[in-house]
Formats: sequence, structure tokens, C-alpha cells
Amino acid sequence: MTSPQTDTITTDELRDRLDDPALTLLDVRPLAAYNGWRQPGEARGGHIPGAVAFPADWLRSVDEPEIARLLASKRVAPGRDVVVYGSGADDAASVVEALGRFGIPGARSYAGFGAWAADASLPVEKLPRHDRLVHIEWLRQVLAGESPEAAPTGDFLLFHVNFGVPEEYAEAHIPGALYLDTNVLEDPADWNRRSPEVLDAAIRGLGITKDTTVVVYGRDTEGQANEKWPGRRAGQIAATRALMILTYAGVEDVRLLDGGYDWWVRDGNPVESILREPSPVAEFGAVIPVRPEVIVDIEEAKEIIADPDGAALVSVRTWREHIGAVSGYNYIGPAGRIQGDVWGNCGSDAYHMQHYRNVDNSMRAYPEITANWAEAGIVPEKWVAFYCGTGWRASETWFYAFLQDWPRIAVYDGGWFEWSQDPVSNPIEIGVPDAEAPRDQYVS
Repeated sequence: MTSPQTDTITTDELRDRLDDPALTLLDVRPLAAYNGWRQPGEARGGHIPGAVAFPADWLRSVDEPEIARLLASKRVAPGRDVVVYGSGADDAASVVEALGRFGIPGARSYAGFGAWAADASLPVEKLPRHDRLVHIEWLRQVLAGESPEAAPTGDFLLFHVNFGVPEEYAEAHIPGALYLDTNVLEDPADWNRRSPEVLDAAIRGLGITKDTTVVVYGRDTEGQANEKWPGRRAGQIAATRALMILTYAGVEDVRLLDGGYDWWVRDGNPVESILREPSPVAEFGAVIPVRPEVIVDIEEAKEIIADPDGAALVSVRTWREHIGAVSGYNYIGPAGRIQGDVWGNCGSDAYHMQHYRNVDNSMRAYPEITANWAEAGIVPEKWVAFYCGTGWRASETWFYAFLQDWPRIAVYDGGWFEWSQDPVSNPIEIGVPDAEAPRDQYVS
């Protein structure tokens, strides 16, 4: 089958127009490629500066009304100058043809990222720590004994993470994965990280040392926020919470599988129900916590609030939580927000992160996350601490800032749960802030 004929743009013309605000440059390769993972036949990984991510797969897997919304959000609209590129010319041409069906005619194609990447004089952008956000093909290769880009150089462990649902792991998990219940890392009394001594024993019991390469993933399942323990449904958030605490403890190389179990199954990969037991180790290899700075307690949270020019305490909560319409949790009574915080959004409720994820539940393109943060004054030049109810949603946003190599980021572990217990000492606000309005939000 021959590809449809489309107008093209040359490398010289594209290079000269990279800063043109009238141009929308659309990268239709897989998200992993956009983030920085080098694809076969490409000399470098990453994307052309200024490009927005719109994987071609979305045109086949997403309903048309949602496609239209996504295109508009990425400045792909009639009247704009749209240029499309993929791994090769055929990829771009097929998307250009599809855009015409969505009422966006006249898009042009570029020869492909491979042509751009082959010229070392041309700039490329990438997610600085893209190797900590691994993709399905990478994991498939590692499990097969191959050595892909950024392959583990020492001991490697894969964990299926959730909260209190071992039967989920028993039913099906990625082959070779061990089970990690977040309860071993958090104290149910306050959902904060456990003491250094308890963490040391728990982590060693999982077979992890500071030098182990750990990959975590979760499984997102259907559920309701009014369940007794709805957190068990939020597998990917649980995985980032585990990743964050392991980083605090001192594990040097912890990674997240983008899309988690759901993506693994979607791509037709095998699963197993073998109940694997970890092999405990005698020594972790360091005194926990190695990185205490990535978790702040209430006094440091107050320091951050007191310095709005140089710091930001970011609320990773829904709009309704932010204005005090709901607490967001069945185990937290008070509603409201920490006085002086900055709203960072999350999703539809305490167990969903649509604001930070794509329509296919993968991590949202990092330039979009950064742009939304910048609108609220959340920038890498500040000391930034994220909080939510107890630390789960905050851990996911912390991880996204970590992937971008922000220099001073943390999670306020106590979160709204701790802060709201003493409104006399800990000032609380309710209502819509005078100078604030919802931004690109999901309303619960």
C-alpha cells in the first residue's frame, strides 16, 4: 500500500521556523521516543524543540470527540500551520491524512525524526531523566535477558505494587514480578513513611539494597471513592509512592513502568500467577534515610509557606478539595486547604491523576506539565514541596519533577491529614481564592 501524498517541509525551513508561534509541530511517535528513548535507526533520542506529543496510536484507540479535544489542546486547529513528523515519512503522511478527516486540512509532513537526529548540529530536547520512566518494550527486552539502552548493570527487581490487595497480584502479574504492599513502607496510623529502622527491615526483606535497580508498576482498576479503602484501586499512584519512599531510603536507581500493568496487557504480553517470594538481604548498604531532603515534615512545610517568592507548597488535590467543598477522603473529616499553598490540580478525585496523565493513562508530556505549573508559579528555581491527603498523589508529581531534574523538590508527608488535625496551630482556608481560578482542571 502506498502512502498518501502530502506537502512536505525541508529541514532548513523547519530549523528556521522553530521559534515561530504560528507553527504547531506534532510528534506522532510513541511517547517513550518523545521523552528521549532512542528508536531503531535514530542517532539520538528525544524530540525536535517545541514539538508537542500526539502519538499516532491515539487516532486508532481513542474516541473521536476526545481526539478533537486533544487536538485543540495541542494547538492543532484549522488555520494554523501544522507540521507532522514521526519515525519516517510514512508515519507522518498517515497522520496528515487523518487530520484532514478531523477538519484540519493542509498539514505538512517532515521526513522524520531520524533525519533530524542524524545532523548533530540540530538541537534536540528530551526528558532529562527519561531512563527512570521505562517503557513496555524496554522491560520486555530486560526480562528476555537482552541489554537495551539504560539496562540494569547489577541486581534487578521488578515489583507489582498496590495497597492491601495481594489477591490482585495472585490473579495475574508481569512475569518475574514480586509483590510490594505499600503498608510495609507506610504507617497506617498516619500514612506517613515508616521509621528508618522499620524501613530498613522492610526493604531488606524485599531483597533490595541501595545498589539494586528497582522497577515498580501498578494496576489501575475500577472502583469508587466511597469504598472503605479506595486506594487499592490506584495502582500506578501506589507505585510512585513506593518509588518515592525507596528513593528517600537511599535506593539509587528506582524506575516506573509507564502505563503499568494495563499497558503490558494491552500490548499482548504474557502474565503469570506464580506467587514469588523475595530473597531477603542481610544489609541495605547505607544508613536510612540517605536522602532525607525529599520528604519534609510540618515545620519545613511552614518554612516553605513563609517564603512564597523562593518556595511553593503545592496542593495536588482536586478543585473541590482545594476550595473546601469535600475533604476528598472517607477517613479525613475536615475540608479546606493549607493557608498559603498553591493549587497544582490532580484529577477527578483522590485516586485519579487525569491532569497529569494522557488519555491512555501514561505520563502526560512533560512540557505540558511544566507549562501548567509555571502558570501557577511552580518553577524549578523554587524549593517545591508537593502535598495531598497523605502523600500518594504528591509522590507522583514529585516523580515528574524529579524526571525533569528539578534541583530542590520534596513531598510534605503529613499532608492535609496531619495539617487539618490542628487548625489552631495550622491555618486553614476555605473557598475560592481571590486571585485564583481553575486551570485546565478536572472537576469531581
